[in-house]
Amino acid sequence: MDPETGPGAPGGSASAAIAVPSDTAPAVPSATDADEGSRRGFGARRMQAVRNGVRKGGETVRGAALYLTDRIIENAPRVPVRDLATLRAQFPGLGPDQLAEKLISGAANATSTVGAGVGAAAMLPVPPAMPAELAAEITAVAAIELKLIAELHEVYGQRPHGNLKERSFAYLTAWTEERGVDLTKPTTLNAALGGQVKRELRQQIMKRMFRNLPNLMPFMVGAAVGAVMNRRDTRKLAEKVRGDLRRRAVGWEALRSLPPLEHPVQPLPEATRAALEAPDPSGHG
Repeated sequence: MDPETGPGAPGGSASAAIAVPSDTAPAVPSATDADEGSRRGFGARRMQAVRNGVRKGGETVRGAALYLTDRIIENAPRVPVRDLATLRAQFPGLGPDQLAEKLISGAANATSTVGAGVGAAAMLPVPPAMPAELAAEITAVAAIELKLIAELHEVYGQRPHGNLKERSFAYLTAWTEERGVDLTKPTTLNAALGGQVKRELRQQIMKRMFRNLPNLMPFMVGAAVGAVMNRRDTRKLAEKVRGDLRRRAVGWEALRSLPPLEHPVQPLPEATRAALEAPDPSGHG
């Protein structure tokens, strides 16, 4: 049969192409069927790869959140906090609300500086150690905000009961739940370290991680937006906590017998301590 004019040739008879009875010869898959099967197999493999990637990515995020949760819990009792007498001496002539505003502005500027540093690193063609940068930012911002929360409690006469460690975990709960500590409902240390608080803390950390991921992508958001987001979030947190504390505030004249705060026994990790001690460019102490 001439291949140029046979049934399979271009322009060949369509009826001739299907003239072989099905009971005399086995059906042979066409090229189209083979291509379709190949595409389906490839699609299935791609879908499985995506599922595996999502599962592994989720495990990575959860693992990072667990790691950061443990680091923040470890750091909480190490955060240095100024007591009311120290704050009043450092900012003479200010009333409670003015002093609180100074503290909030200083903390907001400090966290914006941390955000700008990570954002600037992300603008490089290859971001250096992205997970390490992100972990450093989250732990530093947490320490700055924990310090702010503790000092706002001092300003409004709402120091939690207990020792350094117990107060630290009360502030950690306040940071996680974005509210002031209710002194009429003291939280025990065991409760502070319980499953619910740890879950809430982990959720807070994951929320911050996902929020900050765009800052770490090269050529996307960068330093300016990283700074603005941190400043905005710190101020928003502070206003929620301050609103709670204002409603229960105790006047300074009733706090004269308040003992000085203990100093942490262990220092913070160097990078976190550097973020806390960085000078405020705006002049807010």
